[in-house]
Amino acid sequence: MEVWDLYNERRELTGCTHTRGDAIPQGCYHLVVHVWIRNSRGEYLISQRSADRPTLPLKWECVGGSVLKGETSLDGALRETLEEVGVTLSPENGTPVFSKVRDTVGGVRFADILDVWLFQYDGPITLENALTKEVAQSAWMSKAQIKNLFDSGELVHTLGYFFDTEKLY
Repeated sequence: MEVWDLYNERRELTGCTHTRGDAIPQGCYHLVVHVWIRNSRGEYLISQRSADRPTLPLKWECVGGSVLKGETSLDGALRETLEEVGVTLSPENGTPVFSKVRDTVGGVRFADILDVWLFQYDGPITLENALTKEVAQSAWMSKAQIKNLFDSGELVHTLGYFFDTEKLY
């Protein structure tokens, strides 16, 4: 059972918590992180969701997920990366790229505050070190390869911002 802190639209903690799966109260938001990992060749680590994921199975994406109760955005980014792809990132190698409050995305209520991070990393990727089985496979890809995944519908649709965010390059 995942428990999240709830925030108002100004990113202030409300003092309330939320259990994943329950409806998020109006005017409240939970914190979500997207973690883009770039190597020195300018490639990005992309992972394919496992076939048994309840939403978007086998779609490609960056590392990401909900920040747990008591965690900071950075804490959540580091934990999600270790859980999903088995990589321990150095906090000093991360840069917050942008943050956005999202009430809805594509007509679906998200009620989240999305923090997008960029980390530099040149170490090994070994999914056997992952703490969950959320990822079927991972690969280093160029921006053009990621764009091809997006154009073919194989990349999670909410990641379209990747192509418009110069800070990610």
